[in-house]
Amino acid sequence: MPYALFCNDAQMSKAYPTEADVWRLARQSGLVVDVMISAGRSTAQLQLDNDYEIRACAAEPEEDPWQNRAEAEQEFNIPFAS
Repeated sequence: MPYALFCNDAQMSKAYPTEADVWRLARQSGLVVDVMISAGRSTAQLQLDNDYEIRACAAEPEEDPWQNRAEAEQEFNIPFAS
């Protein structure tokens, strides 16, 4: 099942093969913020800005999530793990 970035139930990105792919693109776009879990710990939890969320979705009939991933890798120079 592919994944995409959503905001208020509207799909904001193309579909990508994995949730991790969408996280990488969201980080590249500046939509990821670090939120401290507690003041006493140095561990941070990643969270999307505003009302954004990453969800499973169905790709459009003519859309190829793997091709979207390859295009994003070239356009944004993001190394995706295989």
